Amino acid sequence: MPTLHDLVDGIKRHMDPSKVGMIVCHNGVVRATSRAGDPAEYLDVDVKQEAWDQILRDMRARPGIAAIEAYLFTGRRHVGEDVMLVAVAGDIRENVFPVLEETVNRLKREAVAKREKLSGIDEEQPVR
Repeated sequence: MPTLHDLVDGIKRHMDPSKVGMIVCHNGVVRATSRAGDPAEYLDVDVKQEAWDQILRDMRARPGIAAIEAYLFTGRRHVGEDVMLVAVAGDIRENVFPVLEETVNRLKREAVAKREKLSGIDEEQPVR
């Protein structure tokens, strides 16, 4: 399984240094609580591959963006484990930071299916 370091190294090996002034990263992990604050045991994660690939194509085409690499850990993920890694390389902060945020938000909203198991509740709950 890749690490965030692996994604950044892959970008650096293939990037055009004249187009890259920064690389920003996201490393999502399984929280010990739901967004509502309830204790969580684990998260089941799956990918909608076509949507994932389309989002990355869209975001890579943004002005100032030289590369985007992303990885989703699918299956059962426990508290503290990595869920999603994203690295965005580009020219300047004003182009790169918003693309990282939008990429993460779109991937989570449109291409990732998650169900969490809350402590004390017998069934899994879909995550929004």
